[in-house]
Amino acid sequence: MLEYRIDRRSGIATYLQIVQQTKQALRLGLLEPGDKLPTAREVVEATAINPNTVLKAYRELEREGLVEAKRGLGTFIRKSLGGAPADSPLRAGLADWARRAREAGMERDDAAALFSAVLEEHFKGDEDV
Repeated sequence: MLEYRIDRRSGIATYLQIVQQTKQALRLGLLEPGDKLPTAREVVEATAINPNTVLKAYRELEREGLVEAKRGLGTFIRKSLGGAPADSPLRAGLADWARRAREAGMERDDAAALFSAVLEEHFKGDEDV
């Protein structure tokens, strides 16, 4: 089951972090149509956030057509976002790059900034970058 990680120092609204992490799991194939999201209560217990925040995130995902709430049953994935599966050779290469960046002494934020800059360079004009 998906476990959300909330970074209170990121400057990104908590509900948006849940939305983004759900979309990332969909892109990686970690969530597929029919899969059930954790209940609001489970997310609250794991992250110590307000239940309304979880519900807001789930409503946003529902508004985007990615999930469907079934009264009394839970919230379920409606569609996938495609992308590279978790066991993709690209992921292995990226994991190797991240390991080498860390060994070279890069901080996480520096590696993320470098990766984002390279993405921007190679995906100019794409709105989803």
